[in-house]
Amino acid sequence: MKRLLVNDSLAPDAMARLKNTEGIEVDDRKRTQEQLVKDIKQFDAIIVRSATKVTKEVIEAGDRLSLIVRAGTGLDNVEVDAAKRKGIKVINTPAANSLSVAELTIGFMISMARFIPQGTMSLKEGKWLKKEFKGIELHDSTLGIIGIGRVGQLVAERALAFGMKVMAYDKYPNVKEELKEKIELLSLDELLPKSDFITVHVPLMKETHNLIGEREFEKMKDGVYFVHCARGGIVDEQALYNALVSGKVKAAALDVFEVEPPVDDLRKRLLSLNNVICTPHIGASTIQAQKRVGEEVVEKVIAELTGGEN
Repeated sequence: MKRLLVNDSLAPDAMARLKNTEGIEVDDRKRTQEQLVKDIKQFDAIIVRSATKVTKEVIEAGDRLSLIVRAGTGLDNVEVDAAKRKGIKVINTPAANSLSVAELTIGFMISMARFIPQGTMSLKEGKWLKKEFKGIELHDSTLGIIGIGRVGQLVAERALAFGMKVMAYDKYPNVKEELKEKIELLSLDELLPKSDFITVHVPLMKETHNLIGEREFEKMKDGVYFVHCARGGIVDEQALYNALVSGKVKAAALDVFEVEPPVDDLRKRLLSLNNVICTPHIGASTIQAQKRVGEEVVEKVIAELTGGEN
């Protein structure tokens, strides 16, 4: 019997299937980081989302641990090198929530361009600020995509449908054939000053930490619209704050932060700006995405722990 710890919630159907799988005993009681270090020795596998950090301490305490599953995109909350040293397999579900993140990105772009959040709040406050909220069209605007992987390409397809001109930067571009002739691949320094909108879709790694900082904001076009739905830490948020206050960045839309929840002084100042709209890391939080993530996690866990039976 293999023991599986589900430390961050999955879709109900996925949990039900896991619990009904012969040969797997499922424990879905949420552990704190301290409890996790103490209890992980009881388990053969663990499933997490973004809330739980599978640290070196957790991994070293996992005497039976053979499998770590990240339900979602990115592995920045898992000490992958420590797992590799112990021979523990690490897997994730990078494609399952890509569409949801791409759609939120487009929603943010429209919301900034047309002052949708500000218009809503002002009306609720009894104000009629029709002249103040003159926006712009996405059509004929230029979108710069930093990171043209799964999410970046889905954003590109949708931006093209709006009649936008699309440029992209990626250190290791792998663009599908039908998009190659429709987007322009540039260096980061070439893309920044040419873009009316910029959106970030790279993973968080050592080389991408603070990838967008003071130097990069200075190179951007005056009045650029900036979207960040990737991972906190990729953007230097102090530099972003400065760019928003100076007017270099006209507006920013943020779903992720280096500190989550964003309750420290810098993040509070950032969120207090009228030209910032934000959501609490909900890029993958759609019914469809969570269903896909759950289904993919279940398939992978059953394959790894039971040899694919069930």
